[in-house]
Amino acid sequence: MKVALSRPLHRRERLMVSSLAYIGFETPALDEWQEFGSEVLGAQVVNRSDGLGLRIDDRVERIMIHPGERNNLAYFGWDCAGDAGIDAVTARLAEAEIATTEESELATVRQVDRLVSFVDPFGFRHELTTGLAAGGQLTPGREMDGGFVTGDGGLGHAVIMVPDLDAAMDFFVGTLGFKVSDHIEIGMSLRFLHCNPRHHTLALSGAPGIAGFHHLMLEVEQFTDVGRALDIVNEKKLTLAMSLGRHTNDMMTSFYVRTPSGFEIEYGTGGLLVDEENWEVETYDAMSFWGHRPPEERLVPGII
Repeated sequence: MKVALSRPLHRRERLMVSSLAYIGFETPALDEWQEFGSEVLGAQVVNRSDGLGLRIDDRVERIMIHPGERNNLAYFGWDCAGDAGIDAVTARLAEAEIATTEESELATVRQVDRLVSFVDPFGFRHELTTGLAAGGQLTPGREMDGGFVTGDGGLGHAVIMVPDLDAAMDFFVGTLGFKVSDHIEIGMSLRFLHCNPRHHTLALSGAPGIAGFHHLMLEVEQFTDVGRALDIVNEKKLTLAMSLGRHTNDMMTSFYVRTPSGFEIEYGTGGLLVDEENWEVETYDAMSFWGHRPPEERLVPGII
């Protein structure tokens, strides 16, 4: 599966972006998310004045679902591990001639200590934050043997499609400070980026003419909870975007389910962690060791 070996990663003291703190979507399918978030994902659903929030740990809502006329990725929320991290990223954005806005009122809404927003060269909105508030003990929406894997690794990982992969690498690595974990080349090119020990927090897929959101990954501690979620998906006859399988690069055992908003959620366990001192960037020629098969009727990926 591994076809090339590149230079080793070099350890550095601080990454400017430290984790994916939260993410927000707009959708006309708000009601469907009540059941999907609780019964399928096992999240604690919180009704808010601006939509629904999904809690998956002892923090406040990390996934926000807002009412909207169409399905859309609304924003990424990046934790920067303090004011110094936000200031460092803001300075790099200024060097790249990207405008930023300090938003104190929105910080209160998002329940963070500080928030600086900007729009990247591909049209995605980002919010640099610190201090996501505690939310108390989690009450899962259904029976679970374990919890979700968050902590220093943040919410999970996100995969976006970008029209210019080289320009996206320059921005997310050169400006925001992500580091390369590895590559996959399978007729399409994918780049996997990390900002903490989680194998990747962001992945980029080159897609000429397209800027869109493909999937969000949620990792759970116990394989039993992956199987339980898969049973529920099948019982409810939801669209299974990819069957249970195991990825080559991050070793995640997971399946992909289509959400009420059209994009996919990867739900899995056992993700590989990056060891900065010994990690080497590699290229793979396959996505998975086994499984991850799309159903015959699935003709296009779920993107918004």
